[in-house]
Amino acid sequence: MAEKLIILDRDGVINYDSDDYIKTVDEWQPLPGSMEAIGKLTQAGYTIAVATNQSGIARGYFSVDTLNAMHEKMIKLAAEHGGKFAHIAYCPHGPDDHCDCRKPLPGLIHQIESALNVSAKDCYMVGDSYRDLEAGIAAGMKPVLVRTGKGKRTIEKHPELKEGLVFKNLDSFVLSNFKSLY
Repeated sequence: MAEKLIILDRDGVINYDSDDYIKTVDEWQPLPGSMEAIGKLTQAGYTIAVATNQSGIARGYFSVDTLNAMHEKMIKLAAEHGGKFAHIAYCPHGPDDHCDCRKPLPGLIHQIESALNVSAKDCYMVGDSYRDLEAGIAAGMKPVLVRTGKGKRTIEKHPELKEGLVFKNLDSFVLSNFKSLY
């Protein structure tokens, strides 16, 4: 049986995304229903982790301290709904840094597995971009795409995804797959 682990991308899944990057704590705003969904999963015994590319650090758009402050806000808002993040893994590198943690590579997922001493195999990876899904698949996870963030663009570029697990947003994914939580 798979672990009760669910890995979420951050920007576009938990919070609003921007093509100009989320650079400040004020710009970091949760998507409607995301904190409630995380709370429902946590209260039902699921372990929630985050795997997020944050190349804005390498590009000089914001600092690690600012990223940590964004994550503190995310943790606080989730806690208001009974939610908890067991681990937040982020890649601070740019696309040309040739690291092993930038999605679509599965390095962030392996970091989460190591930190939590669990396997992500057969667990859900929820993202809004094709690279999120590729990272999940490379780690043996079940890919889930949400239409928020870059999700609509991702479906336009990859119409084959319509046959897979595609949901309006994180809340609709949780409602559809974990009805007993509502």
